[in-house]
Formats: sequence, C-alpha cells, structure tokens
Amino acid sequence: MPKPITLIVACAENRVIGRARRLPFDIPEDKAWFHAKTAGQTVVMGHICFETWPKAVADGRHPVVITRDPSLASDRVRVADNITEALAIAQTLPGEILICGGQRIYEETLPLADRLLLTLVHAEVPGDTWFPEWRHLSWREISRRESSDANYRYTFSELERVR
Repeated sequence: MPKPITLIVACAENRVIGRARRLPFDIPEDKAWFHAKTAGQTVVMGHICFETWPKAVADGRHPVVITRDPSLASDRVRVADNITEALAIAQTLPGEILICGGQRIYEETLPLADRLLLTLVHAEVPGDTWFPEWRHLSWREISRRESSDANYRYTFSELERVR
C-alpha cells in the first residue's frame, strides 16, 4: 500500500506563499513547527525551495528535489525530473512523504494529497507565488491551534481528505 501524501504549507488568506523566492512573512513559531513536522521525513520540493532552505538535509530529512539539474544529486539528496518520478522515489525512502513546495509542485500534488498541514496567516500579503485553492475540496479538520506574534495572527490546522 502506498504511503499517504501530505502537503505542508504556510500561506496568507490570499493564498500567497512567496515573494522574490522567499517566504512573504517571518513567523518563528511556524518555522519551528515546519522543521519539527519535517524532521526525519521524506520531503519533496522544487529546486528553488531546496536552494533556499538550508535545513533541507538536516535533522534526518530525506530530500527529493524536482529539477532538471542533476548536479544537485548526492548521497543525501535524490533528484527527479517530475512529480511522478519524485513520488516513486519518495515511496522507497523512510518516514512520511511531505510536499514542501513551490507553487507548481503544490498545484500538481494537491489532487493527490491525503493530508494538508496548513499554517493560515490571517493577512493579505503581496507576493508572486501562490498555494492552489484548497477550500473547495472535502477536508476534515483533525486539529487546530490559534496563535499570533507581534506581526500576524495565524492558525495551525491539520486537515485530512474526505474521499
């Protein structure tokens, strides 16, 4: 039986997830939650996410990077040409499969997702990269926690697909 696919993302109310190849907000509590959830797991991402995330290979993570650049491959990093190949590789690696972005990767995997680990930032922020619309799909909320910092209010939600 294939392992479930989980998308993990922080996005604003207007679905923005990035601006100029960076996160559009700096929320230390979300970064800590993201790192805790992905530690020891298989993480699938595009090359921009990989290049901008220094901890992708730390804490026992098993990165699978979707790229046409084979030079990113190493004994700790697998590369794939497309989502299908990346997910096939991910199925052979330890831990859960977590999709970490970016926009195109999320768009292609949202229809396949079994779970969504969502940090919803209660703000409209400018950006150039978006998470696909997920609210029209059938989800059951497994857990929810509200929080805030000096700049933002946000909600951590764990959603499970209702099939």
